[in-house]
Amino acid sequence: MTLLILAYLGGILTIVSPCILPVLPFVFSRAGQSFSRSVLPMLAGMVLMFALVATLAAVGGSWVVQANQYGRWLALALVALFGATLLFPKLAERLTHPLVSLGDRLSQSAQTDGIAKDAVTSGPRPGPSFLLGIATGLLWAPCAGPILGLVLTGAALQGASVGTTLLLVAYAAGAATSLALALLVGGRVFAAMKRSLGAGEWIRRGLGGLMLAGVAAIALGLDTGVLAQVSTASTGGIEQKLVEQLGARRHDAAHTDTPGQNAPAADQANAGGAAMTATGGAMMLAAVDAPAPLPVEGQLPSLDGAVQWLNSPPLSAQALRGKVVLIDFWTYSCINCLRTLPYVKAWAQKYRDQGLVVIGVHAPEFAFERDIGNVTKAVHDLGVDYPVAIDNNYAIWRAFNNQYWPAHYFVDAQGRVRYHHFGEGNYAESERVIQQLLREAGAKQVAGGIADVQANGVQQAADMRDVASPETYVGYERADHFASPGGAVRDQASDYRAPSMPSLNQWGLAGGWRVGPEQATATETGARIVYRFHARDLHLVLGPDTNGKPVRFRVTIDGNAPGNAHGTDVTADGAGTVTSQRLYQLVRQSAQAGEVRDRTFSIEFLDPGVSAYAFTFG
Repeated sequence: MTLLILAYLGGILTIVSPCILPVLPFVFSRAGQSFSRSVLPMLAGMVLMFALVATLAAVGGSWVVQANQYGRWLALALVALFGATLLFPKLAERLTHPLVSLGDRLSQSAQTDGIAKDAVTSGPRPGPSFLLGIATGLLWAPCAGPILGLVLTGAALQGASVGTTLLLVAYAAGAATSLALALLVGGRVFAAMKRSLGAGEWIRRGLGGLMLAGVAAIALGLDTGVLAQVSTASTGGIEQKLVEQLGARRHDAAHTDTPGQNAPAADQANAGGAAMTATGGAMMLAAVDAPAPLPVEGQLPSLDGAVQWLNSPPLSAQALRGKVVLIDFWTYSCINCLRTLPYVKAWAQKYRDQGLVVIGVHAPEFAFERDIGNVTKAVHDLGVDYPVAIDNNYAIWRAFNNQYWPAHYFVDAQGRVRYHHFGEGNYAESERVIQQLLREAGAKQVAGGIADVQANGVQQAADMRDVASPETYVGYERADHFASPGGAVRDQASDYRAPSMPSLNQWGLAGGWRVGPEQATATETGARIVYRFHARDLHLVLGPDTNGKPVRFRVTIDGNAPGNAHGTDVTADGAGTVTSQRLYQLVRQSAQAGEVRDRTFSIEFLDPGVSAYAFTFG
């Protein structure tokens, strides 16, 4: 019941969201008509269609997205016809005979000036209004704030159910309630204007024009693009307070990635229609306190898809029954994964004898992370002694329906997923979940308190207060803010010039480089990369030449040796060497010394053959 109330209140809040604007003209086309025979059927059609499409999109596959796209275009055509008949009443007379009859009926039911025919008959018929509501429901993509995100994430995790649909109906009903109130107020305003100004004809035509403008906005994607972004900022805080007060579960937005796609959570929105809303909602969930007892989110999926296991023979879900299991999705060059690793290692050591099994599922991002030799070396160098499943085919990733690096799934002794957390942070709560599941499993004298983790080097937590630079890829498939004159030349050696005065977060190449989809490879001695950044730490994923020969480099900051601002892989004079394919910390500044500000970083490679993949900051 609490979730139903939460979903309903979240729906009500959509009326103050800018992204509801494209729908308002369709709703106000009913202004001044019978509430029970015109307004209510239209709102009912909206609620039912949105709940149906959102449920299927949250738990279905790509076929749902494709089917909904066809439905949206059909709905756009239908709503455009409604708008056209309001704007140009004589248009129906110019259509072919079957459409003339339909157009007349739609035009009559959409009139806002109460024509005489409706007065002498039984009033407007509910059918056309319900049809308009169905069409609007297909077009409707509510802004994905924390509340809708909570509902859709639950739907995606738990699958289709009556409960899922009821939550979505409650959300849509909340939105319909606020729209109905707006319509009642708006209807009275329109009626007063018509009586005092004789403006009925102009109002009718204005509504028709607004409906066509709404069709254009939706066709151009403005309802899920610009307006949705504005809306999230305007209502997210209000929704968050509701979620906190009603005690929903915590899902921290994280460094969220899919195989071959690596970006912050709030930037992941690469689907359409209701499916995009489901994805966006899941990505924008903010901090919410976890309740007790922990809910059941599903069963531990199969682990059979691993191509190899390190530190352990192959493990199965069945063999792990009776143990509390922590599944950690990671990849060894991911800075967010590296910063969570000290905590995962501490938990594995602290609770190993009490029944906890930690499994690292290594799902590669870059091609070199598929090399089992590279992963084996990284596991050894990082001091990981718990089982690691090599998930090069993303079989385990897909079985969990995972989308994040890092992602932690907590499984009880009965093989049920009871909690999950995406990204960095929330360590104390995650450890308390481990303690709770161990007690449920019957463990005696479960260690209390919170592990005191001291992380150093690249594993030290980021200072997010001073991070103003985003993760940046060097390969052309995902490169942003590339500022070398002439742009990147794909897949062939070319000579580049560094930008002379790069703005913040602009970067460029200098000298000979071959830019590929995933990385750029230096083709000559003296090749450089320049980046204008603002953060305490700067990291760069690098690899030596194809024969494994080390590559020397020199780092400067604002043209000078880094001095005390050097990273763990660089000396004070800026010297360093690329010896393996991994993440290198090149800059570590001090906020107390006033070093964190807009600065120009440059790295010059003193040997050819180096490959550069991605910048990260902290």
